[in-house]
Amino acid sequence: MARPVGNTRLKAARVAAGYHSQQALAEALRVGVRQVRRWESDSPPWPHPEVGQALTQVLGQDLESLGFTPPAGATGRGRRTVLATTAAAVGLAAVPTKALAMQPSTAAEDYAAVTRSHRRLYWSVAPATLHPAALAHATLGCELLPETAGQTRQRIAAALGETWLLAGRIEFFDMRDAERAQQTLLRALQAAGEANDPLLGAAVLAHTAFIPGWAGDREAAVERMVAARAYARRGPASAELLAWLDAVEAECETRCGHTRTALHLIGHAEDVLTNGSEYASPEWLDWFSPVRLAAFKGNTQLRAGHLPQARVTLLGVLDDLDASEEKQTTVVLGDLAAVEAAAGDPEAACGYALRALDQLERTWYAMGMDRVRDVRRTLAPHQHEECVRKLDDRLYGWSTTVSALAR
Repeated sequence: MARPVGNTRLKAARVAAGYHSQQALAEALRVGVRQVRRWESDSPPWPHPEVGQALTQVLGQDLESLGFTPPAGATGRGRRTVLATTAAAVGLAAVPTKALAMQPSTAAEDYAAVTRSHRRLYWSVAPATLHPAALAHATLGCELLPETAGQTRQRIAAALGETWLLAGRIEFFDMRDAERAQQTLLRALQAAGEANDPLLGAAVLAHTAFIPGWAGDREAAVERMVAARAYARRGPASAELLAWLDAVEAECETRCGHTRTALHLIGHAEDVLTNGSEYASPEWLDWFSPVRLAAFKGNTQLRAGHLPQARVTLLGVLDDLDASEEKQTTVVLGDLAAVEAAAGDPEAACGYALRALDQLERTWYAMGMDRVRDVRRTLAPHQHEECVRKLDDRLYGWSTTVSALAR
């Protein structure tokens, strides 16, 4: 006699949704594993209404598609309703049910692998090249999301949120398009919510605080940081993530003219890093480290008028920065140029500014160019000096000017 194979439809949907054991599905549904075992038998009993609804939401298919035979008067919960809910959660247009086919559980890892590659490429690939690729990858994620369920859907949503966050970072820091970045970061937050990832949500919200913070809207920036910290408390948040939240708020306070508050926040961040945490940082938190915190501190000291302290801090950052951190290097060189300009040494200021331009020719970064231009404005009283004229020759050379206008 042939051996019974059981309810293969339910087994396939369970694995495709990322639940590789009956126990995993049972825990997700808060039922006993014996119940799942009965559902995967040759004669699966029709689930009770509330359990059946949970089952369709977790696996993304109606009960009949999952291999159940409805008793008289019972119907499966429509798959269209479940997918419509998912699409609405991330702002997608409705997708016709007949066009959908459940993706295998490997789809999440395959999609996340590209997300990880884009994250690493951010530090070396030109923004104009990487940005379209990130947007295309986000579009793919939006197409995949309604075709998945359970853990697979959750993992794709998390990778999608990170992809939108990367695109938003490029738009704000590299393309200087705050309005577009705001909309992209909103999508990142929606995807993080779909993934139920509070730490990613905290990171997105903190990035949205930069937008009003740089515009001088302190109230809006603080409000968004309060939200970011609320999400981080749902954690578990690492020391690095908590310190970075302090650093973000410190930069917003600095931009709004509250340098004393900013320095207090940076001091708190230093204490947090010193004390450490039992929790590891998320893999995507690759834009922050103790040396990055010191760079925040040096800029705040500069804006506070503490020039000797800023010089010492920024020189230390320059020594400690890894050679691969080319974008951050331009920012630090720009800040050192600003320190020397404020200290009345145009020769030294131009020297640092020229080094920043050398770096910008290798790796473009809008924030770095902004720093150089700010320094040049402060050097207006010295514009007839030879060192400033040399800076102008480089700042307004063909390659630099064309690159700046193209971006």
